[in-house]
Amino acid sequence: MTISDTTPHKWVSALRTRVAEPDRAPWASAVENSLEVRLSAEHPPTEAIRRVRSFVETFLPALLPGRPEMQETVLAVLTELVDITARHQHCPDLEGRISTDGAHVMLTLGEMDRPLPSPDEEPGLYLVHRLVDDIGQYRGDQGGHATWASVPLKPEA
Repeated sequence: MTISDTTPHKWVSALRTRVAEPDRAPWASAVENSLEVRLSAEHPPTEAIRRVRSFVETFLPALLPGRPEMQETVLAVLTELVDITARHQHCPDLEGRISTDGAHVMLTLGEMDRPLPSPDEEPGLYLVHRLVDDIGQYRGDQGGHATWASVPLKPEA
């Protein structure tokens, strides 16, 4: 499913769900679902958080069906990463991707004009570090720092 809105918000997003693929190679990527979002830089960080969170809340149940507790965890991590990235944005648009392989939810947000700060500098990162099993950065296509975080999916109750 692809959703676009080229009006002032400049949302460009897609939800991809793998369908039955009996001929799929065993070494093919295990990622089954992903959600991509892009928001223009004209929005202040608080508005960027509100818009991205609202958009992702709409489609997250399709990525994590029947897992409302994990949806809240992913949204908490996403909120903090959007806040930090929007305040230290390197590129004209804020871009993000959320994907799942069934065991983890990977969030990627970029690009920042600096390395990820320490939790002492950005206290919201204490929450992020508590909720994820790994977090890091890599150099993005535009030369900034793209941030990724891996949220482990807890077994269903």
